[in-house]
Amino acid sequence: MIFGDLPLAEAEGAILAHSVREGGLSFKKGRVLTAEDIAALKAANIRTVTAARLGPDDIHEDEAAERLARAMIGDGLEAAAPFTGRVNLHATRPGLCVVDRERLNRINRVDEAITVATLDQYAVVDPGRMAATIKIIPFAAPRGDLALCEAVAAQRDLGPVVRIAPFRPRKVGLIQTRLPATNPKMLDKTVAVTNARVTALEGVMAPDRRCAHNAKTLAGEIRQQIANGVELLLIAGASAITDRRDVLPAAVEAAGGEVEHFGMPVDPGNLLLLARLGRTVILGLPGCARSPKPNGFDWVLRRVMADVPVTRADIMAMGVGGLLMEIPTRPQPRHGETEDSAARAPRIAAIVLAAGRSTRMGQDNKLLTPVDGAPMVVKAVDAALASQATPVIVVTGHEAEAVAAALGGRNVTIVQSPLYAEGLSRSLKAGLAAVPPDSDGVLVCLGDMPRITAAHLNRLIAAYNPAEGRAIVVPTFNGKRGNPVLWDRRFLAEMGELAGDVGARHMIGTYEDLAVETPMPDDSVLLDVDTPDALAALTVPEPREAL
Repeated sequence: MIFGDLPLAEAEGAILAHSVREGGLSFKKGRVLTAEDIAALKAANIRTVTAARLGPDDIHEDEAAERLARAMIGDGLEAAAPFTGRVNLHATRPGLCVVDRERLNRINRVDEAITVATLDQYAVVDPGRMAATIKIIPFAAPRGDLALCEAVAAQRDLGPVVRIAPFRPRKVGLIQTRLPATNPKMLDKTVAVTNARVTALEGVMAPDRRCAHNAKTLAGEIRQQIANGVELLLIAGASAITDRRDVLPAAVEAAGGEVEHFGMPVDPGNLLLLARLGRTVILGLPGCARSPKPNGFDWVLRRVMADVPVTRADIMAMGVGGLLMEIPTRPQPRHGETEDSAARAPRIAAIVLAAGRSTRMGQDNKLLTPVDGAPMVVKAVDAALASQATPVIVVTGHEAEAVAAALGGRNVTIVQSPLYAEGLSRSLKAGLAAVPPDSDGVLVCLGDMPRITAAHLNRLIAAYNPAEGRAIVVPTFNGKRGNPVLWDRRFLAEMGELAGDVGARHMIGTYEDLAVETPMPDDSVLLDVDTPDALAALTVPEPREAL
């Protein structure tokens, strides 16, 4: 890859390394310079640009990231569209993030340009949580090094490099022993805390059992719980386990089970017991398990609930990071977890504006005109529904009943704009009012752009990251800006104050520093149908699988 200051005569097709702002000219970093761009730069008296030109052995950053993501990805994950050399992998189901550390390290050691980062091993994830990110640091990756990384990742006999092990619903039993001085309220609290832990991991609690704190009685309760079909048995003793010959381990052996390990290098949680009776896992709980605060029991419980093997050797290897005493605020699994919007897939709503009178089309409502076998508005709405955006809000006005009927009961929120005749701003305001309060941003789509596909929309969503200054995402083709545009939630109030027959497009210039251009491989983002001639010339291609 050639990188440095290039004279304009050699810059066409190169990738802009630094943004250019001169007078009214504004080109963003990462822009592929076209002949028109070169002419504009010359007109602005700019003679050189800092840019990168790829060589024959270079793979463009987006393609490289996407290829490595395909090679690495395992069950329970989906890849976002590539953007600026990054592909994020998000969980599609609750479970544990399981990483092949050795192969991940091998990939990261191949070339400094190719990087992969994941969550901690066995981190708990909910659907939508980012579990991994592949980032190509410069504008391209060396072809040979990328192939080597793909080969390491593709060793499927070793399993995927990263996957989500799902929590499997199972019946979980709880036995508590008691002494004469045991407080019943403590036992009740333990039931509530344990139920919260187990149900958060998809488990189902059997009715709890309580018995005297002696090995013989407890052994009988263990056998009864096994007979009742519990797959995981938890035992909380009235007194902490202090030795392998204490009441809890002795009862397990008397019931016919085997103690695999006692103790763990995690604090709190040192006094945990791991045992088995047939196919049932038995965990003797440390005293700290009566509290909702994180402890070593949580580490073992999560793995058991996700069918991730946990052995004596696994427990003995938990010492690094096992000091939890100084982390009292670490959240509980899933239900108590505070989501960081930067660590999960963004929640993006889609508004499809379908209220206009289409006066330039003549007597017919252009939105109901068939395009490639379906009404034009249906093409736009179906693209939104197939994308990662949710919910999809359709704003109607002119011939509202006919437009709604054309949508045929699709899973959309239909909002009627009674003042649609006053202009586009009225329809936009009606749609914004229906955006859920937990949405991070909004895609404003036009009902008369039938060539827009879910892949176009997903590419815009992948580019959105307000933490990195990408709060407005604008699609481009050959340097020309088009639609739809994705807006961060911070702009919605201002958009709602617009008046007349104007949209929010002028706001892009106002907030240029927060806008990012997202190149598209075709001109669909530039084509809206306003006239009969435009409709006659329209040819809708088969949607691409990926952009």
